Amino acid sequence: MSDPSSARHPLVVGANHRSSSLTLRDRLFVEERAMPAFLRRLREAGIEQAIVLSTCDRVEIQATHDTPQAAAPIISRVLAEHAELRPADLNGQTYMLTDTEAVKHIFSVAASLDSLIIGEPQVFGQVKDSHRLSREAGLVGSELEAILQAAYHTAKRVRSETAVGERPVSISAAAVQLAKDLHGDLSRCAGLLIGAGDMGELVAGDLLSAGLDRLSVVHPTETRAEPLARRLGCHVGNFERLDELLPEVDIVLTSMGTRRHVIVADKVKAMLAARKRRPVFLIDTGIPGDIDPAADKLDGAFLYDLNDLEKVAMEGRASREGQARNAWKILEGELDRFVRGRAERAAVPALTRLRQHFEQVRQASLRDSGGDADKATHLLINRLLHTPSESLRETAAEAAPEEKDEPSSEDLKAAERVLARLFRLEDEDKNNDDKNGGDDEP
Repeated sequence: MSDPSSARHPLVVGANHRSSSLTLRDRLFVEERAMPAFLRRLREAGIEQAIVLSTCDRVEIQATHDTPQAAAPIISRVLAEHAELRPADLNGQTYMLTDTEAVKHIFSVAASLDSLIIGEPQVFGQVKDSHRLSREAGLVGSELEAILQAAYHTAKRVRSETAVGERPVSISAAAVQLAKDLHGDLSRCAGLLIGAGDMGELVAGDLLSAGLDRLSVVHPTETRAEPLARRLGCHVGNFERLDELLPEVDIVLTSMGTRRHVIVADKVKAMLAARKRRPVFLIDTGIPGDIDPAADKLDGAFLYDLNDLEKVAMEGRASREGQARNAWKILEGELDRFVRGRAERAAVPALTRLRQHFEQVRQASLRDSGGDADKATHLLINRLLHTPSESLRETAAEAAPEEKDEPSSEDLKAAERVLARLFRLEDEDKNNDDKNGGDDEP
């Protein structure tokens, strides 16, 4: 008897940045602390293999089920209940994929090719975290495990064989990358944030996350600097001592936008002299700019404003999109390999039953032949072909129109194609034609 689990189909149900509104995804979002209860509800509803991927871009269930068309509305209902919505409220904002399309989607998510920003490095970790939580809840069987392992292999190939995740695609990421390009290891660097604008805070936070050793915040109004320093977990500096602070830092980040140059070129020149010409990275996020553009002409000063950073980010996005074409080729190849392998494994039980049937016929033919090898082979051939011949004749009879000699049934044509493919009859016909043709003289 074949394993009934072999009939399980891949299934994906969810909402992402293309199919749904941010408002709906916020309602659907499943926090990690709520994940065990959510997985338990899926199991109680009859979904035995599933992971739940819940991020700002998507909330989706990747699963396997023997009847995916029946499982999809069940999953939608569990999602709706979690969001305190009616299932009908999800109509038009969710998607359902099965079989090969579902596997392709799972591969593309793990490889970060289906993300809002192609190549996001954190997506792979998010999938693995979801996998771990479901495994701990007993919701990962061999079928889903095989799909996820194949997805991880695909994602790793995409990462190692393409540059899809290497270029910065946001202003903040561009600033961090440029800082690393100039100074190398940021854990040996110090930074100074001048001002309290939103973009300055964002870039400062990403620099700290990237390993910046220390950061100070200064502002003409100290009460503006203190809450920002608390949020960033850094020190507050004295704005009045700005000239003393500048030579001590490797990265200067401004976010004032006061319509006056907070840092003039002469100040940068003095800073570089005090640093013995060690380079400094100047990031100007002020609108209008906070740093005198003339500072960029000084040897050792590298000034980037928002326009410069946006240009770097746009180049990164273009590069990732170009690399994505190569990544999709890798994914398609891995998808084809997985689907073929799955189909071959599904065929094994049928081949086993066929081999057992042939062996039984062989043993009976040997018994009935009385030791006569020629008779045994004739019996074997006749008995093996008897049932298929009868079925083929019945198909032909059913297909034959009353006033035509040739049958036209698609069933008959399909049966003939299957036989020809299974036993490679076309190859034999070609070989015979080649042999006959070789005997003729031109």
